[in-house]
Parts: sequence; structure tokens; C-alpha cells
Amino acid sequence: MNESLEHKRHTLAHLLAAAVLEKYPHAKLTLGPAIDTGFYYDIDFSGGDTPGDTDLKELQRSMKKLLNKWTTFTHEEVSAKKARGIFAGNQFKLELIDEIEKKGETITLYSCGGFTDLCRGGHTEHPNNELDTDAFKLEKIAGAYWRGDEKNPMLTRIYGLAFETKEELEAYEKQQAEAKARDHRKLGKELDLFTFSELVGAGLPLFTPNGTLMRDLIVEKISQIQAKYGYVKVTIPHITKSDLYKTSGHWEKFKDELFHVKGQSDTEFVMKPMNCPHHTQIYDARPRSYKELPLRFAETTMVYRDEQAGELIGLGRVRSITQDDGHVFCTVDQIDQEVENIVNVIKQFYTSLGMFEEGKFWVSLSVSDPAKPDEYIGERGNWEKAEQMLEAVAKRLNLPYKRVEGEAAFYGPKLDFMFKDAIGRERQLATAQLDFNMPARFNLEYTDNAGKKQTPVMIHRAIAGSLERFMAIMIEHFAGNFPLWLCPTQLAVIPVADTHVTYATEVAETLRATGFRVTLDTSNESMGKKIRSAKQMRLPYFIVIGDKEVESKTITLESRDTGESELLTIEALSMKLIAEVNV
Repeated sequence: MNESLEHKRHTLAHLLAAAVLEKYPHAKLTLGPAIDTGFYYDIDFSGGDTPGDTDLKELQRSMKKLLNKWTTFTHEEVSAKKARGIFAGNQFKLELIDEIEKKGETITLYSCGGFTDLCRGGHTEHPNNELDTDAFKLEKIAGAYWRGDEKNPMLTRIYGLAFETKEELEAYEKQQAEAKARDHRKLGKELDLFTFSELVGAGLPLFTPNGTLMRDLIVEKISQIQAKYGYVKVTIPHITKSDLYKTSGHWEKFKDELFHVKGQSDTEFVMKPMNCPHHTQIYDARPRSYKELPLRFAETTMVYRDEQAGELIGLGRVRSITQDDGHVFCTVDQIDQEVENIVNVIKQFYTSLGMFEEGKFWVSLSVSDPAKPDEYIGERGNWEKAEQMLEAVAKRLNLPYKRVEGEAAFYGPKLDFMFKDAIGRERQLATAQLDFNMPARFNLEYTDNAGKKQTPVMIHRAIAGSLERFMAIMIEHFAGNFPLWLCPTQLAVIPVADTHVTYATEVAETLRATGFRVTLDTSNESMGKKIRSAKQMRLPYFIVIGDKEVESKTITLESRDTGESELLTIEALSMKLIAEVNV
């Protein structure tokens, strides 16, 4: 977001806090930042009344009334002692003051309209003149742990929406209404794709036959595309000694997110949270020559991460994550071509979904933040080399890229493909990541053409990423109206009466023999109910068989997407469907 909008949103967080204290003087304020769609404030209401969703309109009216007196923001630098006196009794603010003091930073108080808060700044100078009262509203109330730690007290988080104009706010609300209608949790149930069980546990989805077929179709499509680039399948176990991740560098950063496995021995095991360290060990199983490189390993397998229960959202964030994973081991001279190969796979796959089009995606050249060197492993020189190489590839392939600092993986920079879904939301999906560090940490080697030992480069790649998250995005993007190749069931054949069943069966069997996924509806339901069922399941096509079709040995094809019908021979229909699948 731009700085002006961020300042407006931050100002509104203060205004919300002032309105809350006016009605709930017992409330203890904690933190209230600006966020991508507006702002929120986390508040402790223990010891008195707590607001609910029905109180939001009243709080919003109070904010607009208070705004008239919010003419100018002022700030004051104070000592830790003075700050503690002002916020005595508020353990949350006192904790923040202690942290600021330990860091040796300046403690600042910002005031406006008689309200004062502990804050680093970043507000509109004259709120009553700069804030449009029609461009913000309070949205919802949720629970949130203090500092995001479930061991800390539960607070009440009040969310607000805020944009530059009333029109932008209305457009966002319209998008959210459309998003609600497309919610993958709702459509996933309607289309019988997946379920959850309390006995199995939160964040652990169970896929039905339809959902499993959809997952397989995604994996098969990617495998078919990348096969011509020399990728070979490997298989690894689901648990490992913790030593593997201590060597790779993952342990230090992710040990608290791992599921620990206790066996009969004293060896420390964990459920694997990622696959790349395992793949290094397949590479390292025997001596390698430059003549073998590049080696391209691919695997679709589950990894496991102990996400907080409050962050689990349908398939969007889960604890069992199926990764479409791949790793290339190559020489420095081969990087350019290997990254180009990955881009080509991404292009072909997302073209089949209608998403790889100008204006519908951009590429983030995600690089390190030089100001935060402790967040990354490896030598700075290798980082600079890797970042330059990825940028050179992006330029040569004319990718619509932007350099984004601080978004690199801890082991290397990456090209992240950002796609817009059907209602304009931005989604990060495919990625290619360059890694000079992990091969060195595992002492991976190959013998070059001069007989000398060299360290290979490792390229991490994902096309769909997490299959669970990818499916959630695709369900919402298409609103369940998947392209023909991705539909678990592609056609329904519907005979009008019993006298038409024999020919309808012949049509269904012919299409199945051609490789299409067909259901034959011979139930005793009325024609209207049969057609309604096909439409509710969002099938791309359904075929009606009546007297005319039996006599002429043709079919009447009804299209989901166009709403039109056409009379075809079975041969013509097969050619039409094959062409559509192969787009």
C-alpha cells in the first residue's frame, strides 16, 4: 500500500481505540496497525463488558463523531519512567515500553483529539480534513492472542476496512461478497471434493474420490509437461532424524513448527516439513560427474507443519501439505537454461487454466533485505550472484517482474509468480528458487571436466505449490466451473426415457473408451431433475438422448459455459472434446 493510505489506516486504528475507550473505559489497549485492507486494534476487555458484532455500528458512529475534533496529530518523546506512569495498569503497554527501552529506541507518544497512545508514528497530520468518513467502516470482531502466541491472553480484535474513496470501499465489499459465494469450503462440500473430521484433527483434510481424482489430474498435467525437460521421480520417507534439518539450516528457523516423533530409540525424529534436504541425500548417494548434470528430481508428497489452530482455513492453510516439489542440481553455467525450463513449464500449465495472460500475472524477483543479514544463510557474495542471475533470466524472457526486497527464502532468492484470480485477488502460486547454500552445507560435490571437485547449485521449483492451497484457489477462481481437463466428471449422458437407455449407454461407453470421464444417469428422476443435477455439479457438458438422437445416431450437447446446445455425431463430439482438453 502507498504511504498516504497506510497513514490513513493507522490513524483510523487510533480513532477506533479512542471510540472504544469512550464506551468501554475499562478496556486495555495493546496494538493497532494498518493492514492490507484497513486496520485493526487488539484490546483486552477483561473485567467488564465486551463488544460484539452488533456494537460495531455504534462504535463506527462514535469514530465519525470524534473525527470532527481530530484536527492535528502531535507527538512527544518521553522517558521510559514517564511512559510507565501514563500506562500504569496496562501490562501490554508496559511490556512494549520495556522492549523499546532494551533496544535503546526512542519512546514516543502520539496525541490527537484528547487521545494519546504509545506509537512509533505514521499518521495523517490533519485527520478531520484528510479522512473520508464514507471510505471506512468497522467490519468484524475476532479473537487474537497477544503477540500471536497462544500461551498469552486472548484479546478482542476489532477489524476495520479503509480505502481512499467510498467507491474503492464499495468495490472491495462487492469483491468480498463474490468471494463468499465462491468460498472453496462451501463449494468443496457441494461438489463432494473433500471433508474434515474431528476424529482425524483440524487442518488434516480427507479427499473424496472426486477430490482425489482432481488432485491426480493436477499432478498428471504437471508431470506430462515437465517430462520433456528430463525430470525423474524420486520417493522419500515421511519422517527423518532432526540432524537432517540441523544440517540444512531449517531447524534453527522452523523447529517450533515441526511435529516431533517419539520412537523406541533415543534418536530424535520429526515429520518432514519440507523435502529438499532429503533430495540432497539422493544426490549424495554416490559420486557425481559433470556429465550427469543437470539432475532433475521431482516428487509429489506430503509434508507436515504444526500450524496454530486459529490460522487453519479450509484447504487454504492445513497441517498436512501435499507439495508438488522439484529440485535441480546443476552447474553455474546451466542455471540460465534450467530456470528457463521451469518458466516454460509454469507457462504451459497456467495457460491451460487461462491464467498466463498479459495483465493477469506478474513475477516477484524476491531478493534478500541487506539490512537484515541475520535472516539468511550463506555468503553475501553468493546471494548477489544468485540475485543477478535470476534477474538476467527474467529480463531475457521478458517476464513482467518487479524486484521485491525481503521476500527471498532464507537460503536463496526466487522468482515468485503472482496471479490474479477471477475477482481480482492476487495469489502467489508457482516459484523457482536459486540456492547456493544448501549444497555447500551438505558438502555436495561433482567432478568437473578437469577432474576437480565442485559444488553444484540447487534450484527449488514448484508449479502448483501446495495441492491443498492450489485446489482452494482454483475452486474459488472458477467458482467450481473447472476447465474440461480438470473436472472429475466431464459429461453426463441423460436418456429422456427407458427406450433411449440402450443408445445412451452406447454413447457413454464410446466416450469412456476415448478417455473421457462420463456419468450415465438412468435414474427414475424426471428430466428436469437430471438436468438440474448436472448443472449443480457444474459439469462442462451434458448430453440429452431422445427419439431424434436415437434415429439419427447423433447427440444433443448442452454447454455449461455458453448455455447453447448443438447436434453432433459421436465422432465430431470426441474431436471437439479432445481439442478442448489439449488447449
